[in-house]
Amino acid sequence: MSRANGPDPAGDAPVRIRPFAVDDTEPVVALWRDCGLVVPWNDPYRDIRRKLAVQPELFLVAEAAGTIVGTAMVGYDGHRGWVNYLAVAESLRGTGLGRRLMGEAEQLLLERGCPKLNLQVRSSNTAVIDFYRRLGYEPDAAVSLGKRLIPDVPGSSGS
Repeated sequence: MSRANGPDPAGDAPVRIRPFAVDDTEPVVALWRDCGLVVPWNDPYRDIRRKLAVQPELFLVAEAAGTIVGTAMVGYDGHRGWVNYLAVAESLRGTGLGRRLMGEAEQLLLERGCPKLNLQVRSSNTAVIDFYRRLGYEPDAAVSLGKRLIPDVPGSSGS
């Protein structure tokens, strides 16, 4: 993934975007917790195991000086692409790293012939919605529905 490697936009250590490795699990979960992406009804460890079983090469991490500083969990079902768990360490927000991760996700999906990428963002997360709008994403005239088939946490009914 050399196209995604390069100097950190903040000018510090180079940031390399690469596929997730199992040894990344704990730092990735810690980053997701720091970014507020972990919710009680989703077990992040199960989400990682599930992703590693389906298109593991589309699970991206950004690494700087041996530290995980970003992630993007990308998927393609043959009809639409999706990005979940886009995360950037707070110290690197506003540096362009989120844009780089999304650019890499878009490129990987284009290479697979994906015609459209969909995102789901909690409606209360206006800063992230604004970020995606700056990247050219617009609200779809669609309602997102979900049904939990396998509860991650006993008694959970979240998305």
